[in-house]
Amino acid sequence: MEHPEKVCLLRLSAIGDTCHVVPLLRTLQSAWPRTRFTWVIGKLEAKLMSLIPDVELITVDKGAGLSAFTRLRTEMQRRGAFDLLLHLQLSIRASATAAVIPAPIKLGFDKPRARELQWLFTNRRIAERSREHVLDSFLGFADALGVPRIAPRWDIPLPPAALAYAEQLIPDSQATLVISACSSHRARNWLPERYAAVAEHAVRHQGMRVILCGGPATIEREMAAAIAKHCAVPLVDQVGKDTLPQLLALLSRATVLVTPDSGPAHMATMVDTPVIGLYAATNPARSGPYESRRWCVSAYDAAARKFLGKPAAELPWTRKIEVPGVMELIEVPAVCSKLDELLALLK
Repeated sequence: MEHPEKVCLLRLSAIGDTCHVVPLLRTLQSAWPRTRFTWVIGKLEAKLMSLIPDVELITVDKGAGLSAFTRLRTEMQRRGAFDLLLHLQLSIRASATAAVIPAPIKLGFDKPRARELQWLFTNRRIAERSREHVLDSFLGFADALGVPRIAPRWDIPLPPAALAYAEQLIPDSQATLVISACSSHRARNWLPERYAAVAEHAVRHQGMRVILCGGPATIEREMAAAIAKHCAVPLVDQVGKDTLPQLLALLSRATVLVTPDSGPAHMATMVDTPVIGLYAATNPARSGPYESRRWCVSAYDAAARKFLGKPAAELPWTRKIEVPGVMELIEVPAVCSKLDELLALLK
């Protein structure tokens, strides 16, 4: 296509995956500067992506059930058709959403990757590829449209109030480790005593400030309390105390983030902060922090061998190993070693 007038992107969730969509959006904006872009997105995720200028967001409250689709259908009937819909999510809920978005061209994944019957809701498909990072799979949509790829970029403007919040917590040049300890999937979470051991190493051996961050959910508050209980050095506990824009600003000032497979891993990538990702339940080659995959501590292959009896290379690309005990395969010395290596490089 050449310079369509109106393009709609459909990706409702989750935070990390919406972060992966932004480089595709930036690529298309660069090639089609006159195009008006609309993004149909989840209500929570919109709180972060509302920072992007020149993109209209239409939110879908996923907790509202059928009424959310009724409202969206009414909105779409009012505004008329798009020239192109990019269907970027593999779920029945997202496909039901796609069904009420009018567009003559609905571009989705190739049939081998179009899980949950996504292919029934599209009439064009991107080229078939396998074993790609999620972000690269999204850039396949640009390839299908004949838009040349550019180096992934996010360029998220940070509000002054969010920057002021972050500057209060990181007011100087002291190296700062941020720990975002929880994923939305409990089986992906590491042990609190091991996070505490990494925090102690960061303070005692690297002279770092350590900040705990995370959402207001009970599991995150309990994790923060457990880390503090096991930790013999000072910590700043900000869990449940910030908004998504404030968290993004905090990550932009941090030296490094330690986190499991979680949304903050990809938020940090958006602001060019290195991430030491903790991966055993999921494959960092597929879903790790895009610019920090070399810094991930991966026990995914060990998990595949222990729990499934075969190497990771023989597993389906999307296979998760979310079983009790899987994250215990990640040892403290491996994480501390990555931290030391990264800090030596940054000096």
